[in-house]
Amino acid sequence: MTHSVLSQVVASISELKKNPMGTVAAGGGDSVAILNRNEPAFYCVPAKTYEALMNRLEDLELIALCKERENDPTIKVAIDDLIACICSGISYGNNGHCP
Repeated sequence: MTHSVLSQVVASISELKKNPMGTVAAGGGDSVAILNRNEPAFYCVPAKTYEALMNRLEDLELIALCKERENDPTIKVAIDDLIACICSGISYGNNGHCP
């Protein structure tokens, strides 16, 4: 059976057990596919790469949310009123005024 491997570097579970940090380093900052009986079992991803991936995912989710809301009605506010509400701990209502 064939499997897609989405990594340039692969290692066995045995290699990972013997030298975990060396296995991660072998990826040069990219993921390492960990194989179990010659099948991808999981991907070992360095912390910096994982953090960048999570940041990118969050950006994509925010973009989708913005696109979803781009045609929603808008509310005109005066920045001074908004700051006053925030500073006083009062939430800004949909009617454009502090409740």
